Amino acid sequence: MAELQQLRVQEAVDSMVKSIERENIRKMQGLMFRCSAGCCEDSQATMQQVHQCIERCHAPLAQAQALVTSELEKFQDRLARCTMHCNDKAKDSIDAGRKELQVKQQLESCVTKCVDDHMNLIPTMTRKMKESLASIQK
Repeated sequence: MAELQQLRVQEAVDSMVKSIERENIRKMQGLMFRCSAGCCEDSQATMQQVHQCIERCHAPLAQAQALVTSELEKFQDRLARCTMHCNDKAKDSIDAGRKELQVKQQLESCVTKCVDDHMNLIPTMTRKMKESLASIQK
């Protein structure tokens, strides 16, 4: 059951990441490469100037990738905390003498609720990331 819930979240997050990569990151990569190529066209620039120019071209993409990574890590951490809370409740129930089947059902129900709650966060998280990425692109 927990594996099924994990798969649900993984597929939703993968879909979101693919969408962001297609609609935002890929455009930024194109801009970065064209900008970097432009840096190399300047025959009057020193090696250091060309390197600094390329670094400036790469900065928005690096910032975008860091933003996406950070948001995904926060999402994953929140989901992990929620499922750890479910595990703690299940352990407390076992310690209190509840039957294993009852505890297993309680755990599955709790984990399903965690997943449902976090699945509902994905559209807002996606919109927020896309807004942040659009501001980086400007």
